[in-house]
Amino acid sequence: MKSVRQLVAVVCVILQAGPGFRVDAQQAQRPSARAASQQPEQKPSDRQAVIKVPVNEVVIPVTVKDGRGALVADLERNDFRVLEDNVEQRISYFRAEATPLSMVILLDNDMKQRDGEEVSQSIRAIVAGMSASDEAFICRFDQQFHPGKGFTTDQDQLLVELKRSPLDTSTNAPPQGGPFNDTPKINGQQSVTGGPAVSGSTSVLKGQVTKALDDAVYSAADLLKDRGSNRDRRRIIFLISDGRNGAKYNTNSYDTTVKQLLRYGVSVYSIAVGSAYFDRKFSRLVDYAHATGGGVFFAAKRQTMEELYSRVTEEARHQYVLAYMPVGTNRGEEYHSIEVRVKREGMNVIARQGYYVDGIAR
Repeated sequence: MKSVRQLVAVVCVILQAGPGFRVDAQQAQRPSARAASQQPEQKPSDRQAVIKVPVNEVVIPVTVKDGRGALVADLERNDFRVLEDNVEQRISYFRAEATPLSMVILLDNDMKQRDGEEVSQSIRAIVAGMSASDEAFICRFDQQFHPGKGFTTDQDQLLVELKRSPLDTSTNAPPQGGPFNDTPKINGQQSVTGGPAVSGSTSVLKGQVTKALDDAVYSAADLLKDRGSNRDRRRIIFLISDGRNGAKYNTNSYDTTVKQLLRYGVSVYSIAVGSAYFDRKFSRLVDYAHATGGGVFFAAKRQTMEELYSRVTEEARHQYVLAYMPVGTNRGEEYHSIEVRVKREGMNVIARQGYYVDGIAR
């Protein structure tokens, strides 16, 4: 009986496995090399693969301020209207709770001496303004982009990194310039706050600024592209700079960089330091903020900088988040404009100006 049962077992193996099996005592229950080669190898990553389905949802973080510049926190879904390419859209998602931040702290590593000293003494206050759920990546730039050690929620680690890598400054030119009053506006608001500072100098080569600000912002946006979804986290670049930019030293243009920012839903919040106010060199900081729904502020002194750091993180964290599925617009277009309105009068609405189709689901 035992031999009959063994024979039946072998026949069952043959019927189940087909001609790729050899019938002998040692190999009756394992496939031949030919059969094995015909079976695709299943790797652990294959078994765990996630099928991604494109979702044509546009997510818009929105800041609303009253006439005094204070945040307005009591609006509801029905208070908002969203237009894409001047066609009104139905808001399918609304969130008013505080949102964790993923931020690149992007420090200008080539400022005038006085500006650099004020910034160096103040930047630790950025870490103090972080919540337990925020994460940050410290980077620097001059003619090159210098990434730090990566994203972390560990505030002690961030403080150690800031302490070990002080900003570089230079001193090779006399003070210059003076205050002016026609500062640019964003959504009807003054784009800068604070007062003027005494100028020093910035590194130049034959009279040309050598800093690559556009490349630095582009690289910072790339670091943020995979940091959660725009529903779950706010992606921001915390840019502290005098705004000087050497056009010839950038690989990426301003337009290319803005496209990168909008593609990944990154907002730029800038602190324009001292000499930018005198030299009117912070227009790039204003432009990035305006295009991405961020903000730009002016600070000359350490105390003012520290106050603004806290203000920036609070504004970025406490935004409304709206989402919609676009209808009624030409889906063949690469770029689509966005306008967000509120029904309450006297409100200033800050949101990104548009998006690119290849970044719609980010």
